[in-house]
Amino acid sequence: MGENAMKTFANLITSIILALWVVAIAIISVQNYTLVSLKFFTLQSIQISVGIILALSAGIGMIGMAVIQPLWNIGSSKQGNEMLDDAEFFVDDEDF
Repeated sequence: MGENAMKTFANLITSIILALWVVAIAIISVQNYTLVSLKFFTLQSIQISVGIILALSAGIGMIGMAVIQPLWNIGSSKQGNEMLDDAEFFVDDEDF
């Protein structure tokens, strides 16, 4: 498979996972309209439905991963450049 096909396949899988999350949140929020409040140490939120909390959590997670993913690529590209420099060091002049 080519690089374009792999990117298309990855986008398809990502879209399917996101669609399943949206459907699951919709079903849970319609069937379970229980009001809950979040507590974090001494802080407490207002009472909101479980579906809204799930939707907000999923959205924050997706945005967080979209922000963090380019940082992973920066780290791996630096490591890849070091490997290229090492490969150039061991090239024989006889091959040219």
